[in-house]
Amino acid sequence: MILVTGATGAVGREVAGQLAAAGPVRILARRPERLTVRGGGVEVVEGEYGDRAALDRALRGVASVFLVTNSPTEPDDERVAAAAAAAGVRHLVKLSMMAVEEPGADDFITRRQRENEQAVRESGVPWTFVRPRTFMSNTLSWAPGIRSTGVVHALYGDAPVACVDPRDVAAVAVAVLTGTGHEGRAYAVSGPEAITAREQTAQLSRVLERPLRFEELGVDAARTALLAKYPPPVAEAFLQSAERQRAGAKAAVVPTVQDLTGRPARPYRIWSAEHAEAFAPEAGRFAGE
Repeated sequence: MILVTGATGAVGREVAGQLAAAGPVRILARRPERLTVRGGGVEVVEGEYGDRAALDRALRGVASVFLVTNSPTEPDDERVAAAAAAAGVRHLVKLSMMAVEEPGADDFITRRQRENEQAVRESGVPWTFVRPRTFMSNTLSWAPGIRSTGVVHALYGDAPVACVDPRDVAAVAVAVLTGTGHEGRAYAVSGPEAITAREQTAQLSRVLERPLRFEELGVDAARTALLAKYPPPVAEAFLQSAERQRAGAKAAVVPTVQDLTGRPARPYRIWSAEHAEAFAPEAGRFAGE
């Protein structure tokens, strides 16, 4: 039995779905009604990381765990790792981030992920870290602006990033969860090419067959927008991450998807074509109408 956490997120949902297609899977979910993975082989345990009794129920009889955490303040990795150790789990696969292995990355989020990885290491449970680059699905945040005005607003339009399809990250995680010999290893995961926000906008324009315009945000405007959604340390971390991207720190391509799954990573043009509906304009709301 494999336990999947974070199964309502971009990667966890795909991991749960890929595992469920091949056999039984258990999901720990704070809000089970939000799950999209269903079926006779899917067992759901309602609970959250801070509820040790729920964790113990979810981990009973489990051989491997896929761990996704996102709180910037709660010690969720420590909680799950400690409970997994007590339950005799044989393999804990943690979704981390590629920046943790980069000396120049010292923002709040990266520091927290390094601490989280260390907590998993110290638990005594055999571990593997899956460290993806930026998700292609992050561009879904552009959808409201594209639908309403045909404009994309973002920082640093010419800064390249080897962004990755979350489905490819999930496929790597599934290969690690179901394979052998991955314990004690960390896998960086990127897409097949470095692409800029301006180039992504042009790709979406071709997919949607309508003109789109990219407008670069200034740092102050970006900070204001981020502070409306996130606490100050998280907002500043995103800004620092954007500066690193502008300096070229996120452009490197690695072959992990090909190496672990036997097929190449999907480029942004494929992801965008398969998610075009999310960006499609509402009836009567085409730019210029």
